[in-house]
Amino acid sequence: MSGRAVVIGDALIDELRDDTGLREFVGGAGLNVAVGLARLGVPTTLIAMVGDDDAGARIRTFLSDFGVELLGTPAPHGSSRAVSTRSGGGEPVYEFNQAAQERRIVFGDVEREAIAAADMVVVSCFPFDDTAQTEDLAGAVAGHGALAIDPNPRTGMMHDTAEFVRGFEALAAGAALVKVGDDDAGILYDQPLDALRARLVDLGVTAVLATEGPSGATIEAGPIVVTRPVSDLPGRIVDTMGAGDAVLAATAAAVIAEAPATQEEWAAVLERAMDVAAATCRYEGALLRLPESLRSEDLDRIGT
Repeated sequence: MSGRAVVIGDALIDELRDDTGLREFVGGAGLNVAVGLARLGVPTTLIAMVGDDDAGARIRTFLSDFGVELLGTPAPHGSSRAVSTRSGGGEPVYEFNQAAQERRIVFGDVEREAIAAADMVVVSCFPFDDTAQTEDLAGAVAGHGALAIDPNPRTGMMHDTAEFVRGFEALAAGAALVKVGDDDAGILYDQPLDALRARLVDLGVTAVLATEGPSGATIEAGPIVVTRPVSDLPGRIVDTMGAGDAVLAATAAAVIAEAPATQEEWAAVLERAMDVAAATCRYEGALLRLPESLRSEDLDRIGT
């Protein structure tokens, strides 16, 4: 696959607690998308804050293992950590440490050069309610022709919802691709996802990718609107944590390769993205998986 991507966002340790015990994964929405793009054949650089500690070493090793270049901002409070508590099959409840709540990315000469050279810049889980940081980000990506954004708000990391919306929309206006989900619409706007999709179209977003959990996903690109259900793949659903990041990575990878222009092309992009997300959900953790991998797996052991 041709093209190169830069992802700007978070990198952290996901600490998962449930009825079976405690497990840790390298994660963060930005990192998940960066690794996902690399696994889909797109050379990728991640710009994120990473601490000089054991957790940071794990994050760096993980990125290196998957061939993702890291341009890391030092972390005064160490690496970010998210504690996810799940019980009774319900939705996870997240708590974030001080590093995650006060995360910051510095855009120096090296970062700006990487952004300028990229075929697509993807922003995911950025602190849009930090006005100074958002202005720095806007300056770093100004004039880039292919910008993709996933606001990915986290209530435990967000300090000012109104300012977050203002910063997000200022960057989203005219973006090539914006991904939003049911949670984003509720947290940021207290509105249904369809209303948020229409708002983003009005802002001039070229393509809006709206994920609706078990109801599937929709892409609206100008007059083109395509919808696909959740893909029915072999094996049981083990963990939905990385589904949205997988959909974004797969869609961005397709746009980088060749921007879709017709109803049929967008439908093929969305169908592939839903297949990738469904495969990802067959494993624990948020690492993007390919549907082809399910053919050689013992489906009774996936996720154990």
